[in-house]
Amino acid sequence: MPGPHDHDPYVRVRGAREHNLRGVDVDVPRDAIAVFTGVSGSGKSSLAFGTIYAEAQRRYFESVAPYARRLIHQVGAPKVGGITGLPPAVSLEQRRSAPTSRSSVGTVTTLSNSLRMLFSRAGRRPPGAERLDSDAFSPNTAAGACPECHGLGRVHRTSEELLVPDPGLSIREGAIASWPGAWQGKNLRDVLDALGYDIDRPWRELPRADREWILFTDEQPVVTVHPVREAGRVQRPYQGTYQSARRHVLRTFAESRSQPLRAKAERFLTSGPCPVCGGARLRPEALAVTFAGRTIAELAALPLTELADALPYGAGDEAARVLTADLTARIATVTELGLGYLSLDRATPTLSSGELQRLRLATQLRAGLFGVVYVLDEPSAGLHPADTEALLGVLDRLKAAGNSVFVVEHHLDVVRHADWLVDVGPAAGEHGGRVLYSGPPRDLRRVEASVTRRFLFDRGAPPARSVREPSGWLRTGPVTRHNLRGLEARFPLGVFTAVTGVSGSGKSTLVAGLSGDLPDVARVVTVDQRPIGRTPRSNLATYTGLFDVVRKLFAATGEARARGYRAGRFSFNVAGGRCETCQGEGFVPVELLFLPSTYTPCPDCAGARYNTETLEVRLRGLTIAEVLDLTVEAAAEFFADDLAAVRGPRALLDVGLGYLRLGQPATELSGGEAQRIKLATELQRPRRGHTLYVLDEPTTGLHPADVEVLLRQLHGMVDAGHSVVVVEHDMDVVAGADWVIDLGPGGGDAGGRIVAAGPPAEVATAAGSRTAPYLARSLAGHGG
Repeated sequence: MPGPHDHDPYVRVRGAREHNLRGVDVDVPRDAIAVFTGVSGSGKSSLAFGTIYAEAQRRYFESVAPYARRLIHQVGAPKVGGITGLPPAVSLEQRRSAPTSRSSVGTVTTLSNSLRMLFSRAGRRPPGAERLDSDAFSPNTAAGACPECHGLGRVHRTSEELLVPDPGLSIREGAIASWPGAWQGKNLRDVLDALGYDIDRPWRELPRADREWILFTDEQPVVTVHPVREAGRVQRPYQGTYQSARRHVLRTFAESRSQPLRAKAERFLTSGPCPVCGGARLRPEALAVTFAGRTIAELAALPLTELADALPYGAGDEAARVLTADLTARIATVTELGLGYLSLDRATPTLSSGELQRLRLATQLRAGLFGVVYVLDEPSAGLHPADTEALLGVLDRLKAAGNSVFVVEHHLDVVRHADWLVDVGPAAGEHGGRVLYSGPPRDLRRVEASVTRRFLFDRGAPPARSVREPSGWLRTGPVTRHNLRGLEARFPLGVFTAVTGVSGSGKSTLVAGLSGDLPDVARVVTVDQRPIGRTPRSNLATYTGLFDVVRKLFAATGEARARGYRAGRFSFNVAGGRCETCQGEGFVPVELLFLPSTYTPCPDCAGARYNTETLEVRLRGLTIAEVLDLTVEAAAEFFADDLAAVRGPRALLDVGLGYLRLGQPATELSGGEAQRIKLATELQRPRRGHTLYVLDEPTTGLHPADVEVLLRQLHGMVDAGHSVVVVEHDMDVVAGADWVIDLGPGGGDAGGRIVAAGPPAEVATAAGSRTAPYLARSLAGHGG
């Protein structure tokens, strides 16, 4: 160990116990690219993010004024004995915050700020018009937003035909389909009745003026309602407020946090470009200003590569020259990472998590920080092999600028490029949590316990396999959306198809057309990476349906029957069986004023989530809380004799998720884990008829060993007579497909065409395909 005044070139972690880490000690060099590897769930993210970055963040917050600390969302201190040699850290994770339609490529990269400043300082104004501040060119400010659409560019409208699909019904019979159900809907009917409208006459027979007012009025009259008396119920008069059907739908769509309610409201709305701004989102005064002959909305709609070409370099006054040079330099960083096909006005929710992370990475590259640790979460996610080479160049530049780069990564090209390798394992969950190796990548070859070793060094040519013959063909299109212009495609049925192409070539847009009723396909199942739940109350057991089976098993025990407990008693989401102190959460918040809010196990249930009486009922020796704490692997053994209960855990085991706990909150799961849970849920369902499975980048976040497990499942589904279509960048997966559809040749406007289609060996020789050389390498056994 170095002396107290020596410069320690290592970040030294001692006694890390976060999640499944088992008192880990590890030294990672600074001023280097260090890659953390291991199978999914092994603990590598717990080490890189949950321990090293979390401790760096905690130390930074310690230096912030106590009052300011209250304004920052803080995480608790990681479970670690100590860390020395730790510089300030910047984290770029895959997890996205809740993006809104107002968040865009321009706002994430701050390129919009530079463009607005350019228009404010150097834009050509109409004669006599005053110079506008940069805020006037933003659709997200009151000064710039179009007053009609409030800067969204689109307006939502409704009509009588949408709100009242069956005019033969009366209001009492439910003519206004958009109204809420239960008491709320009855209240609106009673208020209308009290206002003197006929709610028992067929809708079409009501006077037009009445129909208009009921559906579209902005008035909100208050009236005394005298409910109709029902036998045995006392109902007193009350003051009821009316709101029109349109007002209810628009308000629900804009304000409700319930996804089902918003989805219902959306059914009664049509969306179209704003008639005032034409979708440009800005006030007329801002759209009257031009630069290089274009409005700011026109420039923001260009792909970044075209935007850079459209800016006249070195022209105009000094302000224009400085701002243009700055803007083109910032754009160059983004295009270097393979994102030149994006436009500044592209909404953030339409981006993949990999695209978002690379945009943030480009912003950091321009920031020019020195002496920090960048902690990156799979920056290669969603990247075509051709773009991965540019990514490696960016990581090298961050290191050359005097920074340390710690990367959680599965892509073998990134792993080989590292200066240092930390391999965590050997397996997932309770079978992992140990550092198997920490050192230069070449020496991992000697570590027999490492799963990563086999893929990094011992891979030969893939085993010969015969390509399946299609049982039929599915024709799609013409598709005109994003960069696809009337594209028609043929997808083979009964085989494994991979859709390839560089980022932004149109892959996801093409496969999005594989939905609804398709000829020769009984069911279409789209398995994406969206979360399986947005709150900790949603978990693995609730999503897969296993919780329903388990609750019935507990309710069927002799103790539960003797006490009169039904299945609902064993849910932590409803009153009765749950602990009321923590409302079934298992923990209670503790406010510490200037320190971060922390959570402590509930003092009454000690984190079990249930009350004492419920926990007195046991199923083969375990309480309901202990069953939820089982891993999938342990649950498969525990329920081995119960066919209904074991089906879910076995399906989860088949897709490599044996390390997850049954009660693991949905908010703790990665996108890749969520996708495999959805796949497992589908696998345990009885399959009737030909099913088409569509998966968008299913190997994202997976170690090559986990990819093998997943592929066994997908090929097994094809062997059972179904069809599988994957959007994929992993060339080893593509090499094992039966058919490849390659889009491109580039991204954005340079893509959107089918460059090649056929068996992998055929596409690997296609001229003009950027995928071909990498696919050829993989087919020859040299890695993808």
